[in-house]
Amino acid sequence: MRNWLNGVALLGAALTITASGAQAATISISCGAVGLELQLCQEGAEAWAEATGNQVNVISTPNSATERLALYQQILAANSADIDVFQIDVIWPGILANHFIDLTEHVDQDAIDQHFEAIVQNNTVDDRLVAMPWFTDAGILYYRTDLLEKYGKEPPTTWQELTEVAREIQEGERAEGNDRMLGFVFQAKAYEGLTCDALEWIDSFGGGTIVDGEGAITINNENAVEALELAASWIGDIAPEGVLNYAEEESRGVFQSGNAVFMRNWPYAWALGNAPDSPITGKIGVSQLPKGGEDGKPTGVLGGWQLAVSKYSQNAELAVDLVRHLTSPDEQKRRAIEGSYNPTIAALYQDEEVLEATPFFGELYDTFTNAVARPSRVTGEKYNQVSSEFFNAVHSVLSDKTDAASSLEALEGRLDRLSRGGRW
Repeated sequence: MRNWLNGVALLGAALTITASGAQAATISISCGAVGLELQLCQEGAEAWAEATGNQVNVISTPNSATERLALYQQILAANSADIDVFQIDVIWPGILANHFIDLTEHVDQDAIDQHFEAIVQNNTVDDRLVAMPWFTDAGILYYRTDLLEKYGKEPPTTWQELTEVAREIQEGERAEGNDRMLGFVFQAKAYEGLTCDALEWIDSFGGGTIVDGEGAITINNENAVEALELAASWIGDIAPEGVLNYAEEESRGVFQSGNAVFMRNWPYAWALGNAPDSPITGKIGVSQLPKGGEDGKPTGVLGGWQLAVSKYSQNAELAVDLVRHLTSPDEQKRRAIEGSYNPTIAALYQDEEVLEATPFFGELYDTFTNAVARPSRVTGEKYNQVSSEFFNAVHSVLSDKTDAASSLEALEGRLDRLSRGGRW
């Protein structure tokens, strides 16, 4: 972390986007670098800089949401003005709200109302809109259309069916000489991404959302145990041992190289997988994630990122103007077409150019608008600790260090102590 901080100034200088003209103000924005994120952020910021005659410093942050949050907390706790605009996860408004300005005082209500109401509400803390929606996400299933056709299979509708189909195709492809073929890759590293994946498994089995909307701890139940037992059975079978260290990009790398049948990931992987230089371009299908058995339901966890303006910024009005530009319909449309980043503006899901570039935006619209939320609102500032306890407990099960039932029982006890008996 310290090495990263020491490199911020140099990195920012390397990525400075300068408009023509002198005496320009400089706005610094933190952007992620998963997939095409950094490139698209730089391009959007450059367009704003050229239009306004200012400068933008684009600062790349760690890809891991867990590491990025820790970095942000360190910067904001110091009341630092080094970053004006923060790209924040959908689960962070309750954690970081006190460090951001209220955007309702700076952005027209009509512009706010274009965005999905649920995300605007998510970003509203104590009646303050602390971040503008930028792009939304939900977990989805990627699959190799050519391989499913070769083996006469349809996209699986249950996790049990996925397990069987993945195993059959993996074995068949290995028998034909591809020793590297895997059945399924996903995010199983001990970080926030595993919270997303595991919550999808558990909720799809009817096992709840770790903590319910009233603050009750619900994770210790038979359905959750069943979900984790199935997931643990994948390790060393249809998924490699190495998946225990996979985040999004590691999963995408294996799938895009042509060595996996199925992948759980976010929508951004579509544009990269279908790029001209991708070994599997034109061979990718997308569907909603499977159900936890016939009595289960398909569940994709709500993801997505927002843009917030630091209250320590020395150029808050310009920072807000940059946020207005980056979250505008035109910019969200560009990002959807070029990078398959889901807009937060409903009208863009009916835009012909957007749907031509990313057809599943229309096909899976309900998945994106009804995604299950992580329990960040009800747990507030303690969410990061809740998630850490959860993903470490799940990782322990996946790595065969403990059984699912014991791990979830112990997790319940730790969460109860953390919440002081459910009083978050």
